[in-house]
Amino acid sequence: MSETLEPQPQTGAPQGGTATIERVEQRELAEPGDAERFAHYVKKDKIMESALSGDPVIALCGKVWVPGRDPNKFPVCPQCKEILDAAFGNDGNGDD
Repeated sequence: MSETLEPQPQTGAPQGGTATIERVEQRELAEPGDAERFAHYVKKDKIMESALSGDPVIALCGKVWVPGRDPNKFPVCPQCKEILDAAFGNDGNGDD
């Protein structure tokens, strides 16, 4: 019981056979681990851009993510704080 296949009209698209499928590598934005439990330092203008565009931001410590949670509910990232203190000095009063 064999079926006869009718030729299909040319559409310009590849017709079966050896078509190539491109695979797009995407970098995972959320890094599992401690970085998820901290509030990170990012330039304010980058936060606003991210809020409008949905693009990810990069914190001082290198974490890449799309902000979406209230940073006041998390402790400050120790790496971000260390980098900020090294750049601008620490006044020693304990305020963040």
